[in-house]
Amino acid sequence: MTSGQRREQLINVSRRLFADNGMAGTSVEEIAATAGVSKPVIYEHFGSKDGLYAVVVDREVRHLQDSLNIAMTQPRQGPKRTLESAVLALLDYIDDRPDGFRIISRDSSVGSTTGSYASILSDVASWAEGILAENFNHHGFDASYSYLYAQALTGMVGMAGQAWLDTRQPAKEVVAAHLVDLAFNGLARLSESPRLSRRTEHDNPHPSSS
Repeated sequence: MTSGQRREQLINVSRRLFADNGMAGTSVEEIAATAGVSKPVIYEHFGSKDGLYAVVVDREVRHLQDSLNIAMTQPRQGPKRTLESAVLALLDYIDDRPDGFRIISRDSSVGSTTGSYASILSDVASWAEGILAENFNHHGFDASYSYLYAQALTGMVGMAGQAWLDTRQPAKEVVAAHLVDLAFNGLARLSESPRLSRRTEHDNPHPSSS
């Protein structure tokens, strides 16, 4: 192999092992044995296991970010079509690169504030917030809540994507259609000033003391 080919082989081998066993559960010895090379070859290309892991994560993050950016910046798309494109871009990535998705999402749940997947979802939420704020203003709603709705929509899609990875059922187009339908039917019926249903004293888990 050329140096470039060997580097790609090591990235591919380690991505599969990192996905299966996690970074801590994968040793340099295991990567070398699976790739059919000696440990010094890995150090020569990446310096350390941490260096190799960083390359794998960075490549996967950029791949997903590029796919989402393309989906969300297509010209002449309304908000609904753009959301459809973004959801499908995420599901396409999960379907095509499950090992990569397992790696970037393993230590970065939807609700966390750090990690590769959380960072990507944060970027998507920022984009969604701008779209929602524009629509809220247009309909006379309080646009200061657009951040909350953007986080909710992004979290919904992110959690659904992680759950779908395990079964790949139903088809990703069906999943995308349901998610977009839920989002847009919900947004179409927003209340200008939503309120919780009145709770009785019996319902209150922390009644005031007399």
